[in-house]
Amino acid sequence: MSDQSIKTAAAGDLVALNLAKIYKVSAGPGQARNIAVHAVRDVSLALQPGRTMALVGESGCGKSTIARMLVGLEPISGGDIALDGIDLSAKGARKAAWKRHRRIQMIFQDPYASLNPRWRIARILAEALRASGRIDRAELKTRILAILEQVGLPKSAADKFPHEFSGGQRQRISIARALACDPQFLICDEPTSALDVSVQAQILNLLKDIQSDFGLSFLLITHDLSVVHHMADHVGVMYLGRLVEDRAAEALFAAPLHPYTKTLLETIPRADKPGRIPPAMTGEVPNPLQPPAGCPFNPRCSAASDRCRSEAPLPFAVPGGTVSCHAIEEGRL
Repeated sequence: MSDQSIKTAAAGDLVALNLAKIYKVSAGPGQARNIAVHAVRDVSLALQPGRTMALVGESGCGKSTIARMLVGLEPISGGDIALDGIDLSAKGARKAAWKRHRRIQMIFQDPYASLNPRWRIARILAEALRASGRIDRAELKTRILAILEQVGLPKSAADKFPHEFSGGQRQRISIARALACDPQFLICDEPTSALDVSVQAQILNLLKDIQSDFGLSFLLITHDLSVVHHMADHVGVMYLGRLVEDRAAEALFAAPLHPYTKTLLETIPRADKPGRIPPAMTGEVPNPLQPPAGCPFNPRCSAASDRCRSEAPLPFAVPGGTVSCHAIEEGRL
């Protein structure tokens, strides 16, 4: 993605360029300065109408932080976010940014914690509808019932409280609340991880139906690579705040390139190899307070060289997207 991506983005595209997020952490007693933790470093991505991009990686790699920055829940420390070629992070664009952020909605991981337990479902959806600014009071009830029908819930659900529903039903309510704002982009942060396995497929199929009906763009945050294989058109693999591989899903699953991506894909259960024990990834994720020099994956990579330990790799073009790896660039992998 070039530096001109924001200016040349097509209408309806949500583009992030060189996103960065830095948190200040107390260094402890006797330390003069706080420590800067780089949760996200130079991440660029684009969401296009009707397409699904997935972000995958181990816990703490920065996936959810990116989601919260895109939806406006976290301020960005660096980079740009643009919608329809208009920079939402530019000075003086705060009002325009908030209007456009209504077009970007989020489905959270825990469907119970994200719903007000003291409000009936009708009030939860009504709040979202009023925030959208596209409906008058006379149409409110009709629209609420229509949204519930869209997500497969009965009209009687409007008069109930969140605790009266199962986990899968609560997640349907969360999806309904996001749809109430008539969004173009849905940020789905682990939307099925808190649900029973038997319910996960129902929610995923509901999301695919909604995307097909309304032409929405999805950013899917998940640990489950089988979900990614089922849902995503494009996949970004993150490690310690960086995108290490960013490719079309078909190309990535057919021929993963980065050593980290290969190890992740080996953990997917195989129906043709029952009882197979997937290889364990050696080492641990480095401490983000003291990240390694060079490539962040080099302490756990069997192909690491002196260059990997001293110089951070830059993304370069490969079939289906980009990858950041010195070993691949040099032909050692």
